[in-house]
Amino acid sequence: MPGMKSSRRSSSTALLLLLTHLVAALEVPLDSKILDELPQPPTITHQSPKDYIIDPRDNILIQCEAKGKPAPRFSWTRNGTHFNIDKDPRVMMKPNSGTLLIDIVGGGKAEAYEGEYQCTARNDRGTAVSNKIVIRQSRSPMWAKEKIEPKVVQEGASLVLHCDPPSGLPPPIIFWMDNSMQRFTQDARVSQGLNGDLYFSNVQPEDTRADYICYARFNHTQTIQQKQPISVKVMTHSPAGERRPSILTPRGTSSRKTVLRGQVLYLECIAEGLPTPVIHWTKEGGELPAHRAFEINFKKTLKIIHVSEADAGKYRCTAKNYLGTSSHVIVVTVKAAPYWISEPKNLVLAPGEDGRLICRANGNPKPAIQWLVNGFPIENAPSDISREIMEDTISFTKVQTSSSAVYQCNASNEHGYLLANAFVNVLAETPRMLSEPDQVYQVIANKPALLDCEFFGSPIPQIQWFKDDQGSVLHGDSYIVHENGTLEIAFAQKNDSGTYTCIATNTLGVVQNQATLQVKDPTTIIKQPRYQSVQTLGTAVFECKVKHDPTLSPTIIWLKNNEELPDDNRHRASGDVLTILEVSEEDQGSYTCVVNTTLDTNSATAHLTVLARPSTPASPHDRPDPPTDLELTNPRDRSVQLSWIPGEEHNSPITKFLVEYEEDQFEPGLWRHLADVEGTQTTAELQLSPFVNYVFRVVAVNEIGRSEPSLPSEHYFTQPAAPDENPSGVQGLGTDPNNLVITWEPLKGVQHNGPGLTYKVSWRQKVGDDEWTSVMVANVSKYVVSGTPEFSPYELKVQAFNSFGAAPEPEIVIGYSGEDLPMLAPSNVRVHIVNSTLAKVHWDPVPPKSVRGFLKGYKIYYWKQGSLIKRGKRHTEVKILTFSGDKSHGMLPGLEPFSVYKLNVRVFNGKGEGPPSADVTLKTPEGVPSSPAYLKITSPMLDSLTLQWGPPLHPNGILKGYTLKYQRINSTHELGPLVEITIPAENETSWTLRNLNYSTRYKFYLSAFTRVGPGSELTEEAITVMDEVTHQTTPGEGKGISSTSPLLKTDIIIPVDKTMKVMVLRPVITNITSSSNHANISWEFDRMDMHFYVEYKIADSKEPLDKMQINASQTFFVLKGLLPGTVYRVRVVAESQAGQLRSKDERFETRPPAMASRQVDIATQGWFIGLMCAIALLILILLIVCFIKRNKGGKYPVKEKEDAHADPEIQPMKEDDGAFGEYSDTEDHKPLKGSRTPSDGTVKKGVSDDSLVDYGEGGEGQFNEDGSFIGQYSGKKEKETVEGNESSEAPSPVNAMNSFV
Repeated sequence: MPGMKSSRRSSSTALLLLLTHLVAALEVPLDSKILDELPQPPTITHQSPKDYIIDPRDNILIQCEAKGKPAPRFSWTRNGTHFNIDKDPRVMMKPNSGTLLIDIVGGGKAEAYEGEYQCTARNDRGTAVSNKIVIRQSRSPMWAKEKIEPKVVQEGASLVLHCDPPSGLPPPIIFWMDNSMQRFTQDARVSQGLNGDLYFSNVQPEDTRADYICYARFNHTQTIQQKQPISVKVMTHSPAGERRPSILTPRGTSSRKTVLRGQVLYLECIAEGLPTPVIHWTKEGGELPAHRAFEINFKKTLKIIHVSEADAGKYRCTAKNYLGTSSHVIVVTVKAAPYWISEPKNLVLAPGEDGRLICRANGNPKPAIQWLVNGFPIENAPSDISREIMEDTISFTKVQTSSSAVYQCNASNEHGYLLANAFVNVLAETPRMLSEPDQVYQVIANKPALLDCEFFGSPIPQIQWFKDDQGSVLHGDSYIVHENGTLEIAFAQKNDSGTYTCIATNTLGVVQNQATLQVKDPTTIIKQPRYQSVQTLGTAVFECKVKHDPTLSPTIIWLKNNEELPDDNRHRASGDVLTILEVSEEDQGSYTCVVNTTLDTNSATAHLTVLARPSTPASPHDRPDPPTDLELTNPRDRSVQLSWIPGEEHNSPITKFLVEYEEDQFEPGLWRHLADVEGTQTTAELQLSPFVNYVFRVVAVNEIGRSEPSLPSEHYFTQPAAPDENPSGVQGLGTDPNNLVITWEPLKGVQHNGPGLTYKVSWRQKVGDDEWTSVMVANVSKYVVSGTPEFSPYELKVQAFNSFGAAPEPEIVIGYSGEDLPMLAPSNVRVHIVNSTLAKVHWDPVPPKSVRGFLKGYKIYYWKQGSLIKRGKRHTEVKILTFSGDKSHGMLPGLEPFSVYKLNVRVFNGKGEGPPSADVTLKTPEGVPSSPAYLKITSPMLDSLTLQWGPPLHPNGILKGYTLKYQRINSTHELGPLVEITIPAENETSWTLRNLNYSTRYKFYLSAFTRVGPGSELTEEAITVMDEVTHQTTPGEGKGISSTSPLLKTDIIIPVDKTMKVMVLRPVITNITSSSNHANISWEFDRMDMHFYVEYKIADSKEPLDKMQINASQTFFVLKGLLPGTVYRVRVVAESQAGQLRSKDERFETRPPAMASRQVDIATQGWFIGLMCAIALLILILLIVCFIKRNKGGKYPVKEKEDAHADPEIQPMKEDDGAFGEYSDTEDHKPLKGSRTPSDGTVKKGVSDDSLVDYGEGGEGQFNEDGSFIGQYSGKKEKETVEGNESSEAPSPVNAMNSFV
C-alpha cells in the first residue's frame, strides 16, 4: 500500500535527538531544503593525522574537509605563516574542499614540503581550524661503513651482537638472518632485544658461524638495509663453568621507564647464565593487570596494553636457574597526554536563550586550557557581553544573532594537545516538519507502535500529540513522547487504531502533521502439528490451521530440521497440510510450519519418530501417551484455566500431570515448570505474571515414567501491570574515596510485569541529609554516585518502575562510600618482654574517625637489627604479623634471643594501611643455646679419647661453658654410671678424656650453657682401642680416591688379629674404581643388622642425592648409567631404627668417552694374540690334569669316603691374613694354605699354628702321596713321617705330580 510502512521499519529511521539548551545543541538536519535556507558555521569533518609521515616517492595528500552554510572557504598556514597556494604550481586544492594535493611524482622534492600545516575553514558564521599537521618524509638511511672484528668467545659465556640500526623515520623493524635469508631460530637462550641486539645467555659450539646479519626494514618506503655480517667463533678448549644468572639488560639493579596513558608498555629483562635462566615478572605491591599483561619473547619482555595510571609502580624481573637468582626493578611512571572528560559540543540557540560550552580535559601533567574564537585567542577577539569565560567553561546569556561564532578549545601539556571546534549558531526559525505527511503505520496488537514526528525549529519547538477529534493531549503511562517527537505506544490495542496529529510549537509559529495507525490481529496457529510415531512405509500427516487478520494474507512454509523439505514425491506440502508417504528412517526429525504475513510471523514444530515394524508383542506396561486437546478458559488478568484430555495409560495409572510454560519475550525456547496437578484431575487454575505471552503444554507421569509433552496450547498474553517487587541484594560500597557504587540484582524477565522497565535509585547521607537524591536508570544493575565524602554511611533504596507504574516502596539499606587510607598511626607503642623468644606489644588504638573505612585490624612490622653478641650484617627482612579486629595488643613470637629488633604498628582498613607508628626498639634477653654444631671423637687410644666439637650455631647469649657427660655401655647394652664434666667456654672446642677402660664402648652427651641454662644435647658413641694400629686400604685402580684413604675422625677401629682385620663403627669407603659410565664402590663395615644404600650425585649440583638400596652382605656396589668425564660425590649410609651412620663423602671422576679415532681392531693386536695362546695352553694343561685324576680315581677308597663326607669344619685358610676362607668342595686335592708339603710326604711341625693334627686324639696323622688324609687323628706334636702304606706301588712321576695338585 503506498505510503504505508510498519513501525519496526520506522523505528530504524535515524532519530534526531534534541538535547537541552544548556548542555548540547540542536544539530542542523542535512535535509537539502533546510540546508538551502539555514545558515550554519563551518565544521571540520575530516583531516589528516597530526603526525603525518609521507613516502618521498608519492604525491602528498593533506586532507581537510568541512561543512557549513554558506559553503566554507579554505586557506592554509605553513609553519605559522600564510601558505600561498597560487604561487606554487605543484600545489593544488581540490574543488569544494580544503584538501591539498602536492605533486611529487612529477619532479617535486618531498623534503621541500616538510613542515607544520593548519587548515582554516570560514564562512559568514565563523571560522573552524584543523589540528596542526606535521608533515615529515620517511627516511631509510643505510648503515655507516665499519669494520667488524670477529667475535671469539668461550663456550658457555654470554655474548651480545650489537645491531645499532640507523635512525630512520619511522623507526625500522629489526630482524637477524643469515646469508641464505633464513631467520635465526630464537629461544630462551638466544633472543633479540627491543633495541635490535641479539643476546646469547650462553654460547654453544653450534653458535659458531660467520654470517650473523642484522637487517632493518623500513615499511614506509618498503626498503630493507643490511649490516655487515658478524663472525662468531666459540672456543671449546676451556669452557666457562655453570654460574648463577646476571642481568644483561637493563644494567644495574634498577631502572626507570616512562609511558603515556593508553599506549603499550614494553618492559625488557634479558639475563645470562648457565644453565639458561628463566625469567619471571612480578609487580611489587600488586598483581599484573589481568587480560592486559602478556609475557612475550620467551618471557623476557612484559607487554601491557591500554596503559592506565594504575599500571604505575615497581616491576621486578627475576632470572633463575638452579644455581641462584638475579633480579632487576623497573620503576614505571605513567604520564598522560591530554584526554577529554567533556568535549565541547555545538550549540544552536534562539535569540535571547542561554547556553554553555564546556571544555574539560585531564592529563599528567594537568593540561592547560586555552580558548580561541574563529581561530584567534579569545582574549584578542572582540568583546561579547553575552559571553562569560570561567576557566574550562564559557557561559552565554541572552545571545543575539551576532553571537554566532566557532570556538576552539586547546588542551595541552608537554606530551601533546587536543583541539576541538564547537560553534554557537544563533537562529530564529519557525517550526517545520521533516517527516512525510499522512503516513500510514500498521502494527500487530500487543506490539509497540512508533509514529514519527521529525521536526526542526529555533527555539526548539514543543511537541504535542492528539488522536482523532479528541481535544486532549495524549499523555500517561500508555503514551511516551520522545525528545525527537516520536510517539511510542508500548502495547498497541485494536482500539488504538485511528488518526494521530503531531503539533510542533515555538514562539515563532506552529506546524502540524498527521499519521494513521492500523492495529491488526496477530497471526495464530489454532491447530498445531502433532507429534507422531509412524512405522516404516507408513504415512505421516501434519496439519497447521491458521487464524489471521482478514486484511493480511498469510503464506505457509514447511521445514524439516529448520531446512527446506527434501525435493521428492514423498513429501507433499499443500498449504496447511504436509503429507509424507512411505516413511523411512531418514524421515525422522522435526517438522515446522512457518506462517508469515507482512507484519508478523508464527511457527509450530512437531517431531516425527519412525518405528521399526514390531517383531514381538508390546509390553503390557509403558509410559502414558501425551495429553491432547489443550484448551484455555476463564481468562483473567493474572490467571487462566487450562484443561486437557489424558492420553492412554498403558496399564499404569497416571499419578500426576506437569504443566509447563514457554514465553517468547525473555527466554524463548525454554520450557519452565509451572504447576503439578493430581493424576485424577484434568483442569488447573494457573497463576500467571503480567506482561507475558504464555504457551502451555502438559506432561503425564506414571510409575513407568513421563509421557512425551502434549502439543502446545494457543498463546495467552497477560495484560501489563506495575511491578510487584523491587530488586534484591541492594548494596552500597565505594571503590574510591569519592564515590559510592550502588548495586542490585535486576528483576528477571517475568518479573517486569510491563514494558519500559527502569529503576529509581535513591540515596542520602544517613546523618545530616533529609532529602533523597534520585535518578532513573535503565535496566542495569549498578549506579555510581560521584563526589561523596570518604567512608560516609548512606541510606539507599532501589525501586522498580515500568510504563504502568511503580513497585511497592522498597526497603532502606545502609551503604558506605569509598574508603580512604587511615590518617593516623597507633600511638604509645610499648613492648613487654615475656621471654627470650616472645614479646607482647601494646598500643593505643586510633580514633574511629581517623580509620576512614572499615577497621580490619592492626599490623606489626618488625625486623631484626642485629645480635647483642657480635656485630654482623644488618637484617633487612621485614616480617609482618596481622591482628584482626579492634585490638590494642598482640604477641610477637619466634624472636631470636639476645638480639635487637625494631618494630612499628599500623592500622589498616579495606583500602590499605595507614602510616606507621614511631619505631620502637626491642632487646630480647639471653636464652639457652642450641646444641653444639657437631661432635667428633678422634685419636682413640688404649685408655683415652679426644672429643672435638663446634660452637652452637645459635648461642642465644654469652656462652659460659660446656657440660660433658659420659657413661660406659657394657656388652648387654646396659648403661653405666654417668660422669659429668664442666668445661669452660674460653676457646675450648676439644677435650681429652683419660683413664678410660680399653676396648670399651662409651656414650657421650655434650651441651652448651649460658647463664640462663643448658641447651639441647648432642650425643655420640665411641670405643677405646685394644691396641695401637694403622689402617691400610686396598690399592685402588682407575680414577677415584687415593689408594690409601685415612679413616674419618669419628671412625674408631679395634684390631681382631695381627693381620689388621678391623671393626669400623661407621662405613668407610676404601676404594673407588671408575670407567666412563660406571663406578665400583668398595667399603668396610662390621655390622650386618642394618639397611644399606649408596647416595650419589653430580658434585656441586643443587639436585638431591640419588639413593640405591644394596644388600647388607655386600661390601661393594656398581653405580651404572653415569655421565662420562663427570665428577661425582658418593657416600655409603647404614640405617637402623636408632638412626643413620654415614661414611665420609668421597669424590671421583668418570673417564672421558673414548674418541672414535682411537678405536682399533683388537684381533690384530699382539697382546690379544698372546692372551689367546695362553688361554689355549691353560686349557690343554687342565685337560691333562683331569685325565690323570680320572685314572687314579678308583684306587683309594678312603679318598672316596672323604669326597662323599667332607668335613665342613675343615676349611682352607687365606694365605694373606690367616683367616678362614670359603669352603669349596672342588678343591679337595689342594694342600692346606699356609703349609708346604715336601716331596717325601712329611709335614713339618709348626708350619701352621692351626694344623689339623692339633685336634686329633690318637694315632698318627698320615697323608698319602696325593696329600689325602688317611690316618687317625693324633695329639702328638713331634715330627712324624707319613708313608703311603695303603698302596704297594712305588712312587711314580704321576703320583708325585698329585702332591702339587
